[in-house]
Amino acid sequence: MLRQDRFLVEFIKLAGPFWNSEDKLAIRKDTVFLIVLTVLQIVMAVVITEWSAALFDALEQRSMSGLVTQVGMLVLIFIASITITTLHLLVKRRILIGWRLWLTDKVIGKWMHKGRHYQLTFVSKGDHDNPDGRIAEDIRIATEEAIALGHSLFYSLLLLGSFTKILWTLSGTVVLNLGLFSFSVAGYLVWVSIIYSVAASILGWWMGKPMTVATHVRQTEEANYRYNLIKAQESAQAIALIQGEANERQRFQGSFQAIIDTYHQQTVAWKQIQIFTSGYSVTSMALPILVAAPRYIVGAITLGTLMQSVQAFGHMVSALSWPVNNMAGIAKWRASVERVLGLVKALDDLDFDIACLNSHQICVRKSGLPVLKLDNVTIASLEGENLSSTIDCEIKVGDRVLISGHSSTGAKLFQAIAGLWPWGSGRIEVPDDALFFMPPRPYLPTGSLYEAICYPKSIESFKRSTLEKLLKRLGLKELVKQLDRVESWEQVLSREQQQRLGLVRVLLYRPRWIFIQETFDSLTPDGETQMLEILDKELPNSAIMSITNQPTAEAFHQRKLKI
Repeated sequence: MLRQDRFLVEFIKLAGPFWNSEDKLAIRKDTVFLIVLTVLQIVMAVVITEWSAALFDALEQRSMSGLVTQVGMLVLIFIASITITTLHLLVKRRILIGWRLWLTDKVIGKWMHKGRHYQLTFVSKGDHDNPDGRIAEDIRIATEEAIALGHSLFYSLLLLGSFTKILWTLSGTVVLNLGLFSFSVAGYLVWVSIIYSVAASILGWWMGKPMTVATHVRQTEEANYRYNLIKAQESAQAIALIQGEANERQRFQGSFQAIIDTYHQQTVAWKQIQIFTSGYSVTSMALPILVAAPRYIVGAITLGTLMQSVQAFGHMVSALSWPVNNMAGIAKWRASVERVLGLVKALDDLDFDIACLNSHQICVRKSGLPVLKLDNVTIASLEGENLSSTIDCEIKVGDRVLISGHSSTGAKLFQAIAGLWPWGSGRIEVPDDALFFMPPRPYLPTGSLYEAICYPKSIESFKRSTLEKLLKRLGLKELVKQLDRVESWEQVLSREQQQRLGLVRVLLYRPRWIFIQETFDSLTPDGETQMLEILDKELPNSAIMSITNQPTAEAFHQRKLKI
Protein backbone atom coordinates (compact mmCIF):
# COMPACT_ATOMS: atom_id res chain seq x y z
CA MET A 1 0.00 0.00 0.00
CA LEU A 2 1.36 3.44 -0.92
CA ARG A 3 2.30 5.96 1.74
CA GLN A 4 -0.24 8.77 2.17
CA ASP A 5 1.98 11.47 0.63
CA ARG A 6 3.11 9.30 -2.30
CA PHE A 7 -0.43 8.10 -2.86
CA LEU A 8 -1.72 11.62 -3.48
CA VAL A 9 1.28 12.59 -5.60
CA GLU A 10 0.99 9.49 -7.80
CA PHE A 11 -2.75 9.99 -8.27
CA ILE A 12 -2.30 13.63 -9.27
CA LYS A 13 0.48 12.66 -11.70
CA LEU A 14 -1.74 10.01 -13.27
CA ALA A 15 -5.11 11.77 -13.40
CA GLY A 16 -4.29 15.48 -13.10
CA PRO A 17 -3.25 16.03 -16.75
CA PHE A 18 -6.94 15.66 -17.70
CA TRP A 19 -7.29 19.42 -17.15
CA ASN A 20 -4.45 20.01 -19.60
CA SER A 21 -5.65 17.53 -22.24
CA GLU A 22 -6.84 18.13 -25.76
CA ASP A 23 -10.26 19.50 -24.67
CA LYS A 24 -8.75 21.58 -21.87
CA LEU A 25 -10.69 24.76 -22.69
CA ALA A 26 -14.08 23.07 -22.38
CA ILE A 27 -12.94 21.12 -19.31
CA ARG A 28 -11.62 24.22 -17.55
CA LYS A 29 -14.78 26.16 -18.45
CA ASP A 30 -16.94 23.44 -16.91
CA THR A 31 -14.70 23.35 -13.83
CA VAL A 32 -14.99 27.10 -13.31
CA PHE A 33 -18.75 26.88 -13.86
CA LEU A 34 -18.94 24.08 -11.27
CA ILE A 35 -17.02 26.23 -8.76
CA VAL A 36 -19.37 29.16 -9.36
CA LEU A 37 -22.41 26.92 -8.90
CA THR A 38 -20.93 25.55 -5.66
CA VAL A 39 -20.45 29.11 -4.38
CA LEU A 40 -24.08 29.82 -5.27
CA GLN A 41 -25.09 26.74 -3.26
CA ILE A 42 -23.38 28.32 -0.24
CA VAL A 43 -25.15 31.59 -0.94
CA MET A 44 -28.44 29.69 -0.96
CA ALA A 45 -27.55 28.06 2.38
CA VAL A 46 -26.88 31.49 3.91
CA VAL A 47 -30.10 32.89 2.44
CA ILE A 48 -32.08 29.97 3.85
CA THR A 49 -30.72 30.55 7.39
CA GLU A 50 -31.65 34.23 7.15
CA TRP A 51 -35.08 33.28 5.78
CA SER A 52 -35.50 30.82 8.66
CA ALA A 53 -34.68 33.54 11.21
CA ALA A 54 -37.19 35.93 9.61
CA LEU A 55 -39.87 33.22 9.50
CA PHE A 56 -39.57 32.28 13.20
CA ASP A 57 -39.45 35.95 14.18
CA ALA A 58 -42.71 36.49 12.24
CA LEU A 59 -44.26 33.47 14.00
CA GLU A 60 -43.09 34.70 17.41
CA GLN A 61 -44.61 38.13 16.67
CA ARG A 62 -47.76 36.51 15.24
CA SER A 63 -47.38 38.72 12.13
CA MET A 64 -49.55 37.56 9.21
CA SER A 65 -47.99 40.04 6.77
CA GLY A 66 -44.53 38.85 7.78
CA LEU A 67 -45.62 35.25 7.20
CA VAL A 68 -46.95 36.08 3.71
CA THR A 69 -43.69 37.84 2.86
CA GLN A 70 -41.68 34.78 3.87
CA VAL A 71 -43.93 32.52 1.78
CA GLY A 72 -43.14 34.70 -1.25
CA MET A 73 -39.44 34.52 -0.42
CA LEU A 74 -39.71 30.73 -0.16
CA VAL A 75 -41.03 30.54 -3.74
CA LEU A 76 -38.03 32.49 -5.02
CA ILE A 77 -35.65 30.35 -2.95
CA PHE A 78 -37.36 27.22 -4.29
CA ILE A 79 -36.90 28.25 -7.94
CA ALA A 80 -33.29 29.39 -7.44
CA SER A 81 -32.37 26.23 -5.51
CA ILE A 82 -33.79 23.91 -8.17
CA THR A 83 -32.02 25.82 -10.96
CA ILE A 84 -28.64 25.83 -9.21
CA THR A 85 -28.88 22.19 -8.12
CA THR A 86 -29.90 20.96 -11.58
CA LEU A 87 -27.16 22.88 -13.38
CA HIS A 88 -24.64 21.70 -10.80
CA LEU A 89 -25.62 18.07 -11.39
CA LEU A 90 -25.36 18.35 -15.18
CA VAL A 91 -21.98 20.08 -15.16
CA LYS A 92 -20.55 17.73 -12.53
CA ARG A 93 -21.62 14.63 -14.44
CA ARG A 94 -20.20 16.05 -17.69
CA ILE A 95 -16.81 16.51 -16.01
CA LEU A 96 -17.08 13.10 -14.39
CA ILE A 97 -17.74 11.09 -17.55
CA GLY A 98 -15.13 13.10 -19.44
CA TRP A 99 -12.51 12.40 -16.78
CA ARG A 100 -13.38 8.71 -16.65
CA LEU A 101 -13.20 8.45 -20.46
CA TRP A 102 -9.83 10.23 -20.56
CA LEU A 103 -8.30 8.14 -17.76
CA THR A 104 -9.70 4.90 -19.22
CA ASP A 105 -8.18 5.72 -22.61
CA LYS A 106 -4.86 6.50 -20.94
CA VAL A 107 -4.68 3.26 -18.95
CA ILE A 108 -5.97 1.11 -21.83
CA GLY A 109 -3.40 2.83 -24.05
CA LYS A 110 -0.66 1.61 -21.71
CA TRP A 111 -2.20 -1.85 -21.34
CA MET A 112 -2.98 -2.42 -25.03
CA HIS A 113 0.44 -1.27 -26.27
CA LYS A 114 2.88 -3.55 -28.07
CA GLY A 115 1.53 -6.66 -26.38
CA ARG A 116 1.93 -5.36 -22.82
CA HIS A 117 -1.45 -6.91 -21.91
CA TYR A 118 0.04 -10.27 -22.89
CA GLN A 119 3.49 -9.79 -21.38
CA LEU A 120 1.98 -8.69 -18.07
CA THR A 121 0.53 -12.16 -17.59
CA PHE A 122 4.08 -13.49 -17.19
CA VAL A 123 5.10 -10.90 -14.57
CA SER A 124 4.69 -12.03 -10.96
CA LYS A 125 5.87 -8.93 -9.13
CA GLY A 126 3.63 -5.96 -8.53
CA ASP A 127 -0.09 -5.50 -7.87
CA HIS A 128 -1.70 -5.95 -11.28
CA ASP A 129 -4.09 -8.91 -11.13
CA ASN A 130 -7.49 -8.61 -12.88
CA PRO A 131 -6.68 -5.62 -15.09
CA ASP A 132 -10.20 -5.80 -16.54
CA GLY A 133 -11.75 -5.04 -13.16
CA ARG A 134 -9.25 -2.27 -12.46
CA ILE A 135 -10.05 -0.58 -15.77
CA ALA A 136 -13.81 -1.08 -15.79
CA GLU A 137 -14.69 -0.70 -12.11
CA ASP A 138 -11.81 0.92 -10.24
CA ILE A 139 -11.33 3.77 -12.70
CA ARG A 140 -15.05 4.49 -12.42
CA ILE A 141 -14.86 4.62 -8.63
CA ALA A 142 -11.60 6.59 -8.67
CA THR A 143 -13.07 9.35 -10.84
CA GLU A 144 -16.60 9.40 -9.41
CA GLU A 145 -15.48 9.44 -5.79
CA ALA A 146 -12.74 11.99 -6.51
CA ILE A 147 -15.30 14.41 -7.95
CA ALA A 148 -17.74 13.73 -5.10
CA LEU A 149 -15.09 14.08 -2.39
CA GLY A 150 -13.47 17.10 -4.02
CA HIS A 151 -16.81 18.89 -4.33
CA SER A 152 -17.88 18.09 -0.78
CA LEU A 153 -14.50 19.25 0.59
CA PHE A 154 -14.67 22.53 -1.33
CA TYR A 155 -18.30 22.98 -0.24
CA SER A 156 -17.32 22.33 3.38
CA LEU A 157 -14.52 24.90 3.21
CA LEU A 158 -16.94 27.47 1.83
CA LEU A 159 -19.45 26.57 4.55
CA LEU A 160 -16.76 27.00 7.16
CA GLY A 161 -15.76 30.40 5.83
CA SER A 162 -19.35 31.62 5.49
CA PHE A 163 -20.92 30.40 8.72
CA THR A 164 -18.01 30.95 11.12
CA LYS A 165 -18.59 34.70 10.88
CA ILE A 166 -22.37 34.32 11.08
CA LEU A 167 -22.16 32.01 14.11
CA TRP A 168 -19.61 34.28 15.81
CA THR A 169 -21.95 37.25 15.45
CA LEU A 170 -25.02 35.30 16.61
CA SER A 171 -23.18 33.85 19.62
CA GLY A 172 -22.46 37.22 21.18
CA THR A 173 -20.48 37.18 24.39
CA VAL A 174 -21.29 34.97 27.36
CA VAL A 175 -19.84 35.08 30.84
CA LEU A 176 -18.80 31.81 32.40
CA ASN A 177 -18.87 31.83 36.23
CA LEU A 178 -16.72 29.02 37.63
CA GLY A 179 -17.10 30.04 41.32
CA LEU A 180 -13.64 31.31 42.15
CA PHE A 181 -13.41 33.28 38.96
CA SER A 182 -15.39 34.12 35.86
CA PHE A 183 -14.47 35.10 32.33
CA SER A 184 -16.22 36.17 29.17
CA VAL A 185 -16.15 34.15 25.94
CA ALA A 186 -16.84 35.79 22.57
CA GLY A 187 -18.38 33.61 19.86
CA TYR A 188 -18.74 30.68 22.24
CA LEU A 189 -20.80 28.63 19.77
CA VAL A 190 -17.88 28.73 17.34
CA TRP A 191 -15.53 27.33 19.97
CA VAL A 192 -18.02 24.65 20.98
CA SER A 193 -18.41 23.55 17.34
CA ILE A 194 -14.62 23.42 16.81
CA ILE A 195 -13.94 21.39 19.98
CA TYR A 196 -16.83 19.05 19.23
CA SER A 197 -15.82 18.51 15.57
CA VAL A 198 -12.12 17.98 16.28
CA ALA A 199 -12.85 15.46 19.02
CA ALA A 200 -15.34 13.64 16.80
CA SER A 201 -12.93 13.64 13.83
CA ILE A 202 -10.09 12.13 15.84
CA LEU A 203 -12.37 9.45 17.28
CA GLY A 204 -13.96 8.77 13.91
CA TRP A 205 -10.61 8.51 12.11
CA TRP A 206 -9.36 6.01 14.67
CA MET A 207 -12.50 3.89 14.41
CA GLY A 208 -12.56 4.04 10.61
CA LYS A 209 -8.95 3.03 9.86
CA PRO A 210 -9.77 -0.67 9.31
CA MET A 211 -12.22 0.26 6.54
CA THR A 212 -9.52 1.16 3.97
CA VAL A 213 -7.78 -2.20 4.34
CA ALA A 214 -11.03 -4.16 4.34
CA THR A 215 -12.37 -2.34 1.27
CA HIS A 216 -9.18 -2.91 -0.71
CA VAL A 217 -9.14 -6.63 0.10
CA ARG A 218 -12.82 -7.07 -0.76
CA GLN A 219 -12.52 -5.32 -4.13
CA THR A 220 -9.60 -7.60 -4.99
CA GLU A 221 -11.56 -10.75 -4.10
CA GLU A 222 -14.64 -9.52 -6.01
CA ALA A 223 -12.45 -9.02 -9.09
CA ASN A 224 -10.99 -12.53 -8.70
CA TYR A 225 -14.48 -14.02 -8.48
CA ARG A 226 -15.61 -12.19 -11.65
CA TYR A 227 -12.48 -13.39 -13.43
CA ASN A 228 -13.21 -17.04 -12.55
CA LEU A 229 -16.77 -16.71 -13.85
CA ILE A 230 -15.59 -15.10 -17.10
CA LYS A 231 -12.93 -17.78 -17.59
CA ALA A 232 -15.52 -20.52 -17.12
CA GLN A 233 -17.80 -18.88 -19.67
CA GLU A 234 -14.97 -18.66 -22.18
CA SER A 235 -14.18 -22.36 -21.64
CA ALA A 236 -17.82 -23.51 -21.50
CA GLN A 237 -17.50 -26.17 -24.20
CA ALA A 238 -14.34 -27.70 -22.77
CA ILE A 239 -15.86 -27.85 -19.28
CA ALA A 240 -19.07 -29.40 -20.58
CA LEU A 241 -17.26 -32.06 -22.62
CA ILE A 242 -15.09 -33.16 -19.72
CA GLN A 243 -18.02 -32.83 -17.27
CA GLY A 244 -16.10 -30.49 -15.04
CA GLU A 245 -19.13 -28.63 -13.69
CA ALA A 246 -18.77 -30.02 -10.16
CA ASN A 247 -15.13 -28.94 -10.04
CA GLU A 248 -16.03 -25.49 -11.35
CA ARG A 249 -18.79 -25.10 -8.75
CA GLN A 250 -16.27 -25.99 -6.07
CA ARG A 251 -13.85 -23.39 -7.44
CA PHE A 252 -16.62 -20.79 -7.51
CA GLN A 253 -17.56 -21.62 -3.92
CA GLY A 254 -13.95 -21.28 -2.82
CA SER A 255 -13.61 -17.94 -4.60
CA PHE A 256 -16.89 -16.71 -3.16
CA GLN A 257 -15.89 -17.88 0.30
CA ALA A 258 -12.95 -15.48 0.07
CA ILE A 259 -15.50 -12.71 -0.63
CA ILE A 260 -17.54 -13.79 2.40
CA ASP A 261 -14.43 -13.66 4.59
CA THR A 262 -13.57 -10.16 3.39
CA TYR A 263 -17.26 -9.21 3.72
CA HIS A 264 -17.14 -10.15 7.40
CA GLN A 265 -13.92 -8.17 7.77
CA GLN A 266 -15.60 -5.17 6.18
CA THR A 267 -18.69 -5.68 8.35
CA VAL A 268 -16.58 -5.40 11.51
CA ALA A 269 -15.10 -2.16 10.17
CA TRP A 270 -18.57 -0.90 9.19
CA LYS A 271 -19.87 -1.76 12.67
CA GLN A 272 -17.30 0.50 14.26
CA ILE A 273 -18.15 3.31 11.88
CA GLN A 274 -21.89 2.77 12.36
CA ILE A 275 -21.58 2.92 16.16
CA PHE A 276 -19.73 6.18 15.87
CA THR A 277 -21.91 7.83 13.19
CA SER A 278 -25.17 6.88 14.93
CA GLY A 279 -24.08 8.48 18.18
CA TYR A 280 -22.56 11.39 16.31
CA SER A 281 -25.76 12.16 14.37
CA VAL A 282 -27.92 12.14 17.53
CA THR A 283 -25.48 14.35 19.41
CA SER A 284 -25.15 16.75 16.47
CA MET A 285 -28.93 17.14 16.31
CA ALA A 286 -29.35 18.03 20.00
CA LEU A 287 -26.12 19.82 20.90
CA PRO A 288 -26.68 23.19 19.11
CA ILE A 289 -30.12 23.66 20.63
CA LEU A 290 -28.88 22.76 24.12
CA VAL A 291 -25.92 25.15 24.03
CA ALA A 292 -27.89 28.04 22.46
CA ALA A 293 -31.16 27.62 24.41
CA PRO A 294 -30.00 29.35 27.66
CA ARG A 295 -29.61 32.70 25.85
CA TYR A 296 -33.13 32.35 24.44
CA ILE A 297 -34.57 31.39 27.83
CA VAL A 298 -33.11 34.49 29.50
CA GLY A 299 -34.43 36.66 26.64
CA ALA A 300 -31.05 37.61 25.14
CA ILE A 301 -32.07 36.42 21.66
CA THR A 302 -35.27 35.92 19.71
CA LEU A 303 -36.66 32.57 18.53
CA GLY A 304 -35.56 33.43 15.00
CA THR A 305 -32.01 34.09 16.16
CA LEU A 306 -32.05 30.81 18.10
CA MET A 307 -33.07 28.82 15.03
CA GLN A 308 -30.56 30.66 12.84
CA SER A 309 -27.85 29.87 15.40
CA VAL A 310 -28.84 26.20 15.39
CA GLN A 311 -28.63 26.05 11.57
CA ALA A 312 -25.34 27.95 11.46
CA PHE A 313 -23.91 25.66 14.15
CA GLY A 314 -25.04 22.61 12.16
CA HIS A 315 -23.44 23.92 8.95
CA MET A 316 -20.17 24.67 10.72
CA VAL A 317 -20.03 21.27 12.45
CA SER A 318 -20.83 19.61 9.13
CA ALA A 319 -17.97 21.47 7.47
CA LEU A 320 -15.50 20.64 10.24
CA SER A 321 -16.64 17.02 10.27
CA TRP A 322 -15.89 16.41 6.59
CA PRO A 323 -13.25 13.74 7.34
CA VAL A 324 -15.69 11.86 9.60
CA ASN A 325 -18.63 12.06 7.22
CA ASN A 326 -16.55 10.82 4.29
CA MET A 327 -14.55 8.04 5.94
CA ALA A 328 -16.24 5.26 3.97
CA GLY A 329 -16.06 7.19 0.69
CA ILE A 330 -12.38 7.98 1.21
CA ALA A 331 -11.64 4.32 1.97
CA LYS A 332 -13.47 3.14 -1.13
CA TRP A 333 -11.84 5.80 -3.32
CA ARG A 334 -8.32 5.14 -2.05
CA ALA A 335 -8.66 1.38 -2.48
CA SER A 336 -9.72 1.81 -6.13
CA VAL A 337 -7.05 4.41 -6.88
CA GLU A 338 -4.37 2.13 -5.45
CA ARG A 339 -5.56 -0.70 -7.70
CA VAL A 340 -5.37 1.56 -10.76
CA LEU A 341 -1.96 2.88 -9.71
CA GLY A 342 -0.80 -0.71 -9.14
CA LEU A 343 -1.70 -1.65 -12.73
CA VAL A 344 -0.08 1.48 -14.17
CA LYS A 345 3.08 0.96 -12.11
CA ALA A 346 3.31 -2.68 -13.21
CA LEU A 347 3.04 -1.59 -16.86
CA ASP A 348 5.67 1.13 -16.38
CA ASP A 349 8.00 -1.32 -14.62
CA LEU A 350 7.48 -3.81 -17.45
CA ASP A 351 8.39 -1.16 -20.03
CA PHE A 352 11.60 -0.45 -18.12
CA ASP A 353 12.46 -4.11 -17.53
CA ILE A 354 12.19 -5.13 -21.19
CA ALA A 355 13.82 -2.02 -22.66
CA CYS A 356 16.97 -2.75 -24.65
CA LEU A 357 19.24 -1.31 -21.97
CA ASN A 358 21.43 -4.37 -21.41
CA SER A 359 22.33 -7.74 -22.88
CA HIS A 360 19.65 -9.63 -20.98
CA GLN A 361 16.85 -8.77 -23.38
CA ILE A 362 16.10 -9.62 -26.97
CA CYS A 363 16.10 -6.35 -28.86
CA VAL A 364 13.84 -6.02 -31.88
CA ARG A 365 14.55 -3.31 -34.45
CA LYS A 366 13.20 -2.46 -37.90
CA SER A 367 15.93 -2.80 -40.50
CA GLY A 368 14.24 -1.13 -43.45
CA LEU A 369 15.29 -4.11 -45.61
CA PRO A 370 13.18 -7.01 -46.96
CA VAL A 371 15.05 -9.41 -44.66
CA LEU A 372 14.39 -10.97 -41.26
CA LYS A 373 17.70 -11.34 -39.44
CA LEU A 374 18.31 -13.24 -36.21
CA ASP A 375 21.66 -12.11 -34.81
CA ASN A 376 23.09 -14.13 -31.92
CA VAL A 377 19.59 -14.73 -30.50
CA THR A 378 19.01 -16.96 -27.48
CA ILE A 379 15.57 -17.70 -26.05
CA ALA A 380 15.38 -17.78 -22.25
CA SER A 381 12.73 -18.56 -19.67
CA LEU A 382 11.28 -15.98 -17.27
CA GLU A 383 13.78 -17.18 -14.67
CA GLY A 384 16.71 -16.55 -17.05
CA GLU A 385 17.40 -20.17 -18.02
CA ASN A 386 18.41 -20.58 -21.67
CA LEU A 387 15.88 -22.60 -23.67
CA SER A 388 17.73 -22.58 -26.98
CA SER A 389 21.19 -22.47 -28.41
CA THR A 390 22.32 -19.37 -30.27
CA ILE A 391 20.32 -18.68 -33.43
CA ASP A 392 21.90 -16.88 -36.39
CA CYS A 393 20.10 -16.79 -39.70
CA GLU A 394 18.58 -14.61 -42.41
CA ILE A 395 15.19 -15.16 -44.00
CA LYS A 396 14.28 -13.43 -47.23
CA VAL A 397 11.00 -12.84 -49.01
CA GLY A 398 9.80 -16.06 -50.64
CA ASP A 399 11.70 -18.39 -48.25
CA ARG A 400 9.96 -21.40 -46.71
CA VAL A 401 11.51 -22.27 -43.33
CA LEU A 402 10.44 -25.12 -41.05
CA ILE A 403 11.14 -24.66 -37.33
CA SER A 404 12.05 -27.99 -35.73
CA GLY A 405 12.89 -28.97 -32.17
CA HIS A 406 10.77 -28.04 -29.19
CA SER A 407 7.56 -26.45 -30.46
CA SER A 408 7.13 -24.42 -27.27
CA THR A 409 10.55 -22.83 -27.75
CA GLY A 410 9.72 -22.21 -31.41
CA ALA A 411 6.54 -20.47 -30.29
CA LYS A 412 8.60 -18.22 -28.01
CA LEU A 413 10.88 -17.44 -30.96
CA PHE A 414 7.82 -16.26 -32.89
CA GLN A 415 6.78 -14.17 -29.89
CA ALA A 416 10.29 -12.70 -29.73
CA ILE A 417 10.09 -11.74 -33.41
CA ALA A 418 6.74 -10.08 -32.67
CA GLY A 419 8.35 -8.18 -29.78
CA LEU A 420 6.32 -10.06 -27.16
CA TRP A 421 9.05 -12.24 -25.62
CA PRO A 422 12.02 -10.08 -24.56
CA TRP A 423 13.49 -12.68 -22.23
CA GLY A 424 16.77 -13.88 -23.70
CA SER A 425 19.55 -12.13 -25.58
CA GLY A 426 20.56 -11.07 -29.07
CA ARG A 427 19.10 -8.83 -31.75
CA ILE A 428 16.31 -9.34 -34.24
CA GLU A 429 16.04 -7.09 -37.28
CA VAL A 430 12.58 -7.19 -38.81
CA PRO A 431 11.43 -5.73 -42.15
CA ASP A 432 9.17 -2.71 -42.34
CA ASP A 433 6.37 -4.84 -43.80
CA ALA A 434 3.69 -6.05 -41.42
CA LEU A 435 4.31 -9.47 -39.88
CA PHE A 436 1.34 -11.84 -39.86
CA PHE A 437 1.21 -14.46 -37.12
CA MET A 438 -1.12 -17.46 -37.28
CA PRO A 439 -1.61 -18.99 -33.80
CA PRO A 440 -3.15 -22.46 -33.29
CA ARG A 441 -6.54 -20.80 -33.09
CA PRO A 442 -7.28 -17.38 -34.64
CA TYR A 443 -8.91 -14.70 -32.52
CA LEU A 444 -12.55 -14.28 -33.56
CA PRO A 445 -14.20 -11.43 -31.63
CA THR A 446 -17.90 -11.51 -30.83
CA GLY A 447 -19.92 -9.87 -33.59
CA SER A 448 -20.91 -10.75 -37.13
CA LEU A 449 -18.86 -13.50 -38.78
CA TYR A 450 -17.95 -11.03 -41.53
CA GLU A 451 -16.42 -8.68 -38.93
CA ALA A 452 -14.70 -11.54 -37.10
CA ILE A 453 -12.93 -12.78 -40.24
CA CYS A 454 -11.82 -9.28 -41.30
CA TYR A 455 -10.49 -8.47 -37.81
CA PRO A 456 -8.56 -6.32 -37.01
CA LYS A 457 -9.58 -4.34 -40.12
CA SER A 458 -13.15 -3.32 -40.86
CA ILE A 459 -15.46 -5.09 -43.31
CA GLU A 460 -15.09 -2.15 -45.71
CA SER A 461 -11.48 -3.21 -46.29
CA PHE A 462 -12.43 -6.35 -48.20
CA LYS A 463 -15.01 -7.20 -50.86
CA ARG A 464 -17.73 -9.56 -49.69
CA SER A 465 -17.57 -11.49 -52.97
CA THR A 466 -13.86 -12.17 -52.42
CA LEU A 467 -14.53 -13.46 -48.93
CA GLU A 468 -17.34 -15.72 -50.12
CA LYS A 469 -15.09 -17.27 -52.80
CA LEU A 470 -12.37 -17.95 -50.24
CA LEU A 471 -14.83 -19.59 -47.85
CA LYS A 472 -16.01 -21.95 -50.59
CA ARG A 473 -12.47 -22.72 -51.72
CA LEU A 474 -11.31 -23.59 -48.19
CA GLY A 475 -14.20 -25.94 -47.44
CA LEU A 476 -16.34 -23.49 -45.47
CA LYS A 477 -19.21 -22.90 -47.88
CA GLU A 478 -21.71 -23.54 -45.05
CA LEU A 479 -20.54 -20.26 -43.46
CA VAL A 480 -21.31 -18.09 -46.50
CA LYS A 481 -24.94 -17.63 -45.42
CA GLN A 482 -23.86 -16.86 -41.83
CA LEU A 483 -21.62 -13.89 -42.55
CA ASP A 484 -24.12 -11.44 -41.04
CA ARG A 485 -25.00 -13.62 -38.06
CA VAL A 486 -23.79 -12.32 -34.69
CA GLU A 487 -22.35 -14.94 -32.35
CA SER A 488 -19.48 -15.71 -30.01
CA TRP A 489 -17.70 -17.54 -32.83
CA GLU A 490 -14.93 -19.04 -30.72
CA GLN A 491 -17.66 -20.97 -28.91
CA VAL A 492 -19.80 -21.82 -31.97
CA LEU A 493 -17.23 -22.99 -34.53
CA SER A 494 -15.16 -26.13 -34.32
CA ARG A 495 -11.39 -25.93 -34.04
CA GLU A 496 -10.99 -27.09 -37.64
CA GLN A 497 -13.40 -24.42 -38.89
CA GLN A 498 -11.54 -21.77 -36.93
CA GLN A 499 -8.19 -22.87 -38.32
CA ARG A 500 -9.50 -22.79 -41.87
CA LEU A 501 -10.86 -19.28 -41.17
CA GLY A 502 -7.33 -18.34 -40.10
CA LEU A 503 -6.14 -19.15 -43.63
CA VAL A 504 -9.08 -17.20 -45.08
CA ARG A 505 -7.90 -14.17 -43.11
CA VAL A 506 -4.32 -14.58 -44.39
CA LEU A 507 -5.48 -14.76 -48.00
CA LEU A 508 -7.55 -11.61 -47.47
CA TYR A 509 -4.61 -9.70 -45.99
CA ARG A 510 -1.96 -11.17 -48.34
CA PRO A 511 1.03 -10.36 -46.09
CA ARG A 512 4.67 -10.78 -47.16
CA TRP A 513 5.76 -12.35 -43.85
CA ILE A 514 3.77 -15.24 -42.40
CA PHE A 515 4.46 -17.21 -39.22
CA ILE A 516 2.52 -20.46 -38.82
CA GLN A 517 2.36 -21.94 -35.32
CA GLU A 518 0.66 -25.35 -35.48
CA THR A 519 -2.10 -23.53 -37.29
CA PHE A 520 -3.55 -26.65 -38.98
CA ASP A 521 -2.98 -29.24 -36.25
CA SER A 522 -6.69 -30.20 -36.16
CA LEU A 523 -6.67 -31.13 -39.86
CA THR A 524 -5.63 -34.46 -41.32
CA PRO A 525 -2.13 -34.62 -42.84
CA ASP A 526 -3.68 -34.36 -46.30
CA GLY A 527 -5.83 -31.44 -45.14
CA GLU A 528 -2.81 -29.57 -43.78
CA THR A 529 -0.87 -30.23 -46.98
CA GLN A 530 -3.80 -28.88 -48.99
CA MET A 531 -3.88 -25.69 -46.91
CA LEU A 532 -0.13 -25.17 -47.30
CA GLU A 533 -0.34 -25.73 -51.05
CA ILE A 534 -3.09 -23.12 -51.35
CA LEU A 535 -1.01 -20.72 -49.30
CA ASP A 536 2.06 -21.42 -51.45
CA LYS A 537 0.13 -20.91 -54.69
CA GLU A 538 -1.69 -17.74 -53.60
CA LEU A 539 1.32 -16.06 -51.93
CA PRO A 540 4.43 -17.30 -53.76
CA ASN A 541 6.46 -14.22 -52.85
CA SER A 542 5.71 -14.31 -49.14
CA ALA A 543 8.20 -15.62 -46.59
CA ILE A 544 6.76 -18.40 -44.45
CA MET A 545 8.12 -19.80 -41.17
CA SER A 546 6.25 -22.82 -39.83
CA ILE A 547 5.99 -24.81 -36.63
CA THR A 548 4.20 -28.09 -37.33
CA ASN A 549 4.18 -31.66 -36.13
CA GLN A 550 3.03 -33.11 -39.44
CA PRO A 551 5.90 -34.94 -41.24
CA THR A 552 4.13 -34.46 -44.58
CA ALA A 553 4.55 -30.70 -44.25
CA GLU A 554 8.34 -30.91 -44.54
CA ALA A 555 8.18 -31.19 -48.32
CA PHE A 556 6.56 -27.81 -48.49
CA HIS A 557 9.62 -26.08 -46.95
CA GLN A 558 13.01 -25.26 -48.51
CA ARG A 559 15.09 -25.46 -45.33
CA LYS A 560 14.91 -26.30 -41.67
CA LEU A 561 15.88 -24.22 -38.64
CA LYS A 562 16.44 -26.36 -35.55
CA ILE A 563 15.72 -24.74 -32.19
